[in-house]
Amino acid sequence: MRSVVKNLLRGAAALALSFAAISGAGAADAYPTKPITLIVPWAAGGSTDILARVLSEHLTKSLGQPVIVDNRPGASGNIGSATVARAQPDGYTLLVGSMSTHAMNPSLMPNMPFKGVEDFTPLGLLAYVTNTMVVHPSVPAKNVKELIAYAKANPGKLAYASAGSGSTNHLSAVLFAKMAGVDMLHVPYKGGAPAVVDLVAGQTQLLFSAGTQTLPHVKAGKLRLLAVTEAKRSPLLPDVPTVGETLPGYELSVWYGAFGPKNMPAELVTRLNSEINRIMTLPEVKAKMDSIGVETTTSTPQAFGKILRRDADRYGKLIRELGIKAE
Repeated sequence: MRSVVKNLLRGAAALALSFAAISGAGAADAYPTKPITLIVPWAAGGSTDILARVLSEHLTKSLGQPVIVDNRPGASGNIGSATVARAQPDGYTLLVGSMSTHAMNPSLMPNMPFKGVEDFTPLGLLAYVTNTMVVHPSVPAKNVKELIAYAKANPGKLAYASAGSGSTNHLSAVLFAKMAGVDMLHVPYKGGAPAVVDLVAGQTQLLFSAGTQTLPHVKAGKLRLLAVTEAKRSPLLPDVPTVGETLPGYELSVWYGAFGPKNMPAELVTRLNSEINRIMTLPEVKAKMDSIGVETTTSTPQAFGKILRRDADRYGKLIRELGIKAE
């Protein structure tokens, strides 16, 4: 009798699993059945917002439901990101996040409303920002090697600007100073725009910043471009060396990625990753993002997750070692 009951229970369990698998697959096939919200944790108009709107436009066409961009700025991207972390993992609330929101903020800020790695499902890498190293023309350095020599000859006098303590351009500079063994003066601003303005005016001498902010001034002859900070040369600036070519091991890659809340069903993750990768390779999308200094890319969710964990560990360690705190 017991064996009969056991067999019946096994059969019922197997049947339940089969129905669950069919139900999950059916849900993925039917998705989406209503509008999707794509949250951008910064104000409208920036490169992240432009990327999100391009992505939403094409997702709307391919998924057959409106994908609505919702800008929720504040707290260095934490407000919008936390909204997604708390959302249902049903694929209807997604996020365009960045290295700063997920790999840096958790180590910079106390009382974070989310965990950058554990509270999200990585859907796919979207793009890299061309992060430039520029100096005011008054600086007598034509390349990274000469800049290091100049900084060593003038300890504490070379002033570098940033968008604030704990910003990406601040971290780029402190990583450079640490690896090059130089002492520089940090001049923080309340945002990237005023930092660029004062650099152009000669109030500071050095800045690490997105090419979207610096390259127009480089083309006008008001700033000098020395290098980019990525591990390899940017296809958008193939003749510009990397900092790592002079300072082996230096790399700071600023990326954007798509996320959902944690515990999203695998079928939805696969579906969204496939759509995102297809969109990021469209010629018109690449051309649009190239025009603002953003290099589109693709990845699997697993590969993107590895990048996220690597950067969270790497930059978290650097932030703690140097005692950097967000303003």
